[in-house]
Amino acid sequence: MSNTPVKTRFAPSPTGHLHLGNLRTALFSALLARREGGVFLLRIEDTDAARSSDAHVHALMEDLRWLGLEWQEGPEVGGPNGPYAQSLRGHIYAADYSRLESAGLAYPCFCSDEILRLSRKAQLAAGQPPRYPGTCARLSPQDVRARLDKGLKPTLRFRVPPGRRIRFDDLVRGSQVFDTDTIGDFVIRRSDGTPSFFFSNAVDDAMMGVTHVLRGEDHLANTPRQMMVMEALDLPVPAYGHISLILGEDGAPLSKRHGALSLRELRDRGYLPQALLNHLARLGHSYEADGFMDLDALARGFDAARLGRAPARHDPVQLDHWQHQAVLALADDGLARWLGPMLEDEVPAGARGPFLRVVRDNISFPGEARDWARRLFGAPPVPDAEAGQVMARAGSAFFDAALVALAASPGDFRVLAGQVGTATGLKGRHLFMPLRAALTGRTHGPEMKDLWPLLGPERVAERLAHARDSLSS
Repeated sequence: MSNTPVKTRFAPSPTGHLHLGNLRTALFSALLARREGGVFLLRIEDTDAARSSDAHVHALMEDLRWLGLEWQEGPEVGGPNGPYAQSLRGHIYAADYSRLESAGLAYPCFCSDEILRLSRKAQLAAGQPPRYPGTCARLSPQDVRARLDKGLKPTLRFRVPPGRRIRFDDLVRGSQVFDTDTIGDFVIRRSDGTPSFFFSNAVDDAMMGVTHVLRGEDHLANTPRQMMVMEALDLPVPAYGHISLILGEDGAPLSKRHGALSLRELRDRGYLPQALLNHLARLGHSYEADGFMDLDALARGFDAARLGRAPARHDPVQLDHWQHQAVLALADDGLARWLGPMLEDEVPAGARGPFLRVVRDNISFPGEARDWARRLFGAPPVPDAEAGQVMARAGSAFFDAALVALAASPGDFRVLAGQVGTATGLKGRHLFMPLRAALTGRTHGPEMKDLWPLLGPERVAERLAHARDSLSS
């Protein structure tokens, strides 16, 4: 790192909800800035007016804050380099376009989409990489004026210098070299007057003082174009790092069938922000420590040198692992807030604290907590298939013995189990499993000695009798 304060950025287009791919980009950028004591900047790239919306802008800011990825410069925060929405920066781009045209480094292009399509088709047929052939690069001022007088709306193309090599050291992929003769003059302003991504993204990064840009490897070929624009405008060039793509378990690009849900959908399913942070931080980045970490620890352990070049694989099972770790890491009050209305609806007021302590190890989502609440405080639970088989093997006489033992020792599960074992001659799992199955409808879960006080003698008696009667009928 240089002595220049580190500034990273996240620059989404507000055309939809955040998904795992752009969330990971935001996270890596925030972690790098946080580790270096720098600035994480948010910029809204909303030049696509037809698809961008204020609702999506507010949603993505809310999502970033929910994850704990606060930005130190950008919308609703301010800073010295605003405005932070590209739709409000048209006057800045217009001045730069004029500079480039005056210097002969950009020119209007009147080629239609059909002409460009035919040109690409011919180049591909000849085994050549498709690039703009320079049709309008040699138009005279008179030719340009004649076309404008006809009402034609040109794009503006950057004139790529021939015979040069553009070099840079990628933070992830090392030394990169691009030959300008293979690039072709590219559009920096569309025919409707809006800036292209190549242009506005590069100009804004430079003018906002961004020092490090982390983005997907699909942007790698954009970098030499943007470096040429910044050089032509005498703007500083940030350090670039192009991170690997995220693939599904089958090696195909991540899609909804792999679980590539939006953050909103994951949040609605009950995932915690800390789970997503721990999962995403390890997709294409390795840590020396394997355990669950908070945001500060993730930042301390983040290193661009540990970003991998191979595609990262999203494994929903691994995300669920981090979800469970996040639940275990929650403080009691945080766990109560997360479960929220479920506790009020399903758990008696005096039992809420003990309930959370007992079931914490056995839940990963609010629905699982609700299920345990209903099993413990509701009507006798319907046993699952395995629990039903265990109860059937024990037989109704087993539960008669349990009811007799309960009358003698209603306050201690271990004493009751011992008395049932003496009466039936059973021990180990053959003793404990039928009791668990009758009382919870499952053969696994929290320790029965911990569940016992929550159930209480009356519910225990009701369930033992229900199990006996169901086997007698």
